[in-house]
Amino acid sequence: MKFVDSITIAIRSLFANKLRSSLTMLGIIIGVGAVITLMSVGRGAQETITATFQELGTNVVYVQPRNPDAPGLVGLSPAFNTPTLTIADAEAIADVRSVLGTAPTNENFAEVTYGEDSSVAVIHGSTPGYLRILSHTIASGEFISDRNVATRDEVIVLGAKVAKDLFSDKEAVGQKVRIKGKQFTVIGVLNPKGGAFFGFSMDDIVIVPITTYQTRLFAQKTATGEDAVQSISVQVASSDAIEDVKEEIERILRRRHRLAEGEENNFAIFTQEQALGVFQQITGIFTLFLGALASISLVVGGIGIMNIMLVSVTERTREIGIRKAVGAKRRDILLQFLLEAATLSFVGGGIGIIGGWLLAKLISQIEASGITLNAVVSPDIVILAVSVSIGIGLISGIYPAMRAARLNPIDALRYE
Repeated sequence: MKFVDSITIAIRSLFANKLRSSLTMLGIIIGVGAVITLMSVGRGAQETITATFQELGTNVVYVQPRNPDAPGLVGLSPAFNTPTLTIADAEAIADVRSVLGTAPTNENFAEVTYGEDSSVAVIHGSTPGYLRILSHTIASGEFISDRNVATRDEVIVLGAKVAKDLFSDKEAVGQKVRIKGKQFTVIGVLNPKGGAFFGFSMDDIVIVPITTYQTRLFAQKTATGEDAVQSISVQVASSDAIEDVKEEIERILRRRHRLAEGEENNFAIFTQEQALGVFQQITGIFTLFLGALASISLVVGGIGIMNIMLVSVTERTREIGIRKAVGAKRRDILLQFLLEAATLSFVGGGIGIIGGWLLAKLISQIEASGITLNAVVSPDIVILAVSVSIGIGLISGIYPAMRAARLNPIDALRYE
């Protein structure tokens, strides 16, 4: 029997039971659509983070506390390390050759209120260097000054989204807002920057003097009793000088932290590219997890195909016997049932692609907390989803097809 004839017979058999075939394909449709949608969301998160890092300052080195006893990324987590950095560390780093400036920074989440209006924001405590190093610009008013840091002033600079949430079109500079029951005077508003990290826009921030943050908002001490700093951003004059600067920073901090020879660093130094690599690794794992989760639907769909094909073999036992009696070979019967299973998967996968693509586009139009969710449908995701769906269809059809091919023609003709 010709291959084309086998395809024709398979399609006719499926069309003879339209409702059953449609319900069987539903599992594959949902599975492929879910895989494409969820993996597209994960891929979009990767691209958003990459774009955000591109918006940050260039030639920036980051210094963070690290627990030397904790493995890998765990050692950088605030939950597993003891604060070790201070403002004095940042001042010492600022004297390194080729360093243009430093921005010691602490951050936490808090609600900022103005009258009856409120906005949940990322509170950054930092110094004047923050504005230049992280490539922000002022839309109105002014940024925090060295004097504000020295005198622990209760002043605040609002990100563009926070200012809009609290004041709409009104002038924010000069107004009073409250954080944790304390009143702050708005001295400036930042221009919109765009980008996002894990659901929070880069415009969803507010900046206060780091000394005010440490003493009046979120107190945190090092093991020696000094006010702690969560990270230090260091701007380097050129990319060529980054490695030399990293070595000098390590030498200075080891001396300041009194680390003995052979003792591991209680801090970590990494570049912007390394930080981006870490975040891409995290989002990559997240994307694979979403894809694996969605693939459960494909497995369920495959089981559905197997069940229906087994029922089909039973219902068509007499037909199989007749075909064998007139000369059909085992491979012809096997090929027919495999093609039926593959057709169900292929058509279901095609519909799932369209549905997943439309859903991903819909998600890309949704705006939550000022952030547009980005879902990127790339060809490799589509190819992966369809290949898996067809593979599952074929695997699911093997046993029913083999069962049909092995039927004895005489017993099949007697079947009622």
